[in-house]
Formats: sequence, C-alpha cells, structure tokens
Amino acid sequence: MSALNLVSVEEYLHTTYRPDRDYVDGFVLERNLGQYEHARLQMLILAILFQREKDWQICVLPECRLKIRNRKYRIPDVMVLSEDAPRTPVIEQAPLLCIEVVSPDDRMPDLVMRAGDYFSLGVPETWILNPYTKQAFVYAEQGLSESKEAVLRRGRIELPVIDLFGQV
Repeated sequence: MSALNLVSVEEYLHTTYRPDRDYVDGFVLERNLGQYEHARLQMLILAILFQREKDWQICVLPECRLKIRNRKYRIPDVMVLSEDAPRTPVIEQAPLLCIEVVSPDDRMPDLVMRAGDYFSLGVPETWILNPYTKQAFVYAEQGLSESKEAVLRRGRIELPVIDLFGQV
C-alpha cells in the first residue's frame, strides 16, 4: 500500500489530474467514475439544463472545481449557477444547485458528506440521483430524504427524473 502524501492547495490548483480529483485538507482524493449508466444520466441532465439556460437564467457546468473552504475543493457531477455568477477557473460562490449521479462504487454516507459540504457553502439543495436503483434523493436543510416526485424542482429549475431514468 502506498503512503498518502500531503499536497498544498497551490499544487492541487496548478495540477491537471485525469480524471480530476477532490481536495480535502491536504489530501487529493480520487472520485468514483461512472460507467455507462452514470455517464448517460449525467449527459441527459446536462442536455436538459443546457437547453433551458436562457429561460431559467442559469449556467450549467459538468465536473468543475468548487471551493468549499480554504483547504477543501469538491467537484460536483453537475453544478447549476446563476447566469450572472462570476466566471472564474474555480467556482467560489454557492451554486443554485449541485447534482451528484451515483456510481457503482459510491457509498451513500460519502455522497451525504459531499452534499453537506455543498450546503455549508450555501448550496440550498443537492440532488443525488441513482441510475441503478432509479431513486432520487434531496439533501437540504432538514437532511437527506428520498423523493418520489416525477419532477424535481428548485426554484425555476425542473428536472424530469422519472423520464430521465427511463432513458438510461
């Protein structure tokens, strides 16, 4: 087993990882990458949100670094910003919404921790979508809950999750 090496924030921010990785308190953490179902659902989400960017006054980004605090950076699968949000290499202000698509190796406690990190930054909701079990979860102020709604809504943003699950 190899030893973990601490990495400075500066080194993390100036290093290109393939695939990109989270950074938590000096440690560079690999993210579980999806297989077909993950990639397909992520693409469908991005397509719907991108198509509505102008109408909903949003900017949608896949897998972009998000600064949670000084020594913590996360990379949501999908991030929804206000259309007037600053365009910086690393996003530092709270997105309107983060979306995580479950990969086969993901564990729910880890995803809840990620959603809690987003919430601590000021993200009001994180949607966690599981393409394998066709379940949708919402993480908000009251914690994690499963949603049985056909369409998830956050303000003007709507995502027809049941339809999307049917296309995976």
